[in-house]
Amino acid sequence: MVGRAVTSRDLVLGRLRAALAADAAAPVDVPRDYRQADTVDLDQLAQRLTDYRAHVHRIAEAAVADTIADLLPAGGTVVVPPGLPPAWLPPTVTTLTDDGLDHARIGAADAVVTAAAVAIAQTGTIVLDGSPDQGRRVLSLLPDRHVCVLRADQVVATVPEALARLTPHRPLTWISGPSATSDIELIRVEGVHGPRRLHVVLLP
Repeated sequence: MVGRAVTSRDLVLGRLRAALAADAAAPVDVPRDYRQADTVDLDQLAQRLTDYRAHVHRIAEAAVADTIADLLPAGGTVVVPPGLPPAWLPPTVTTLTDDGLDHARIGAADAVVTAAAVAIAQTGTIVLDGSPDQGRRVLSLLPDRHVCVLRADQVVATVPEALARLTPHRPLTWISGPSATSDIELIRVEGVHGPRRLHVVLLP
């Protein structure tokens, strides 16, 4: 009698049983001594962001409100997370604080203004972690324009250094430039899964 052929399912289940067995080998200890950079290059971060078609504004903190006013239409509507510093917002815009706003109101706003958790100079990536000054992930996805205020001491050189500052169970959003995609002919289309315009306000 010919036995039943071994299937891929059998192989997977067999490996799972072996891994869960009482005498299974202990997990391999993975080295975590990643390379760390001696310095952080803010110019590199600005260049990477610009390469991704973001707009970088390097200013003093006292000029944040004026800079945001210049970026937005007068009388425009801005969605903000509940913990955003009020001093960052100009009086020329209408502010909607996200206290559970529905998606239609968020998407209809002219822009969203948030802070950030950390940024990575080598990759030009900004990470939001859902803190009160950053808000829900949906805020950074629906408005057409995202203005992100970032402090120099939040910038690290490498990805491992960024991960060391982040809490894994928080809702992390990794942003490298405005939303963009391309079709099979490599025609770039912006704003498909997020804002078409990203402005990074970089403070000292």
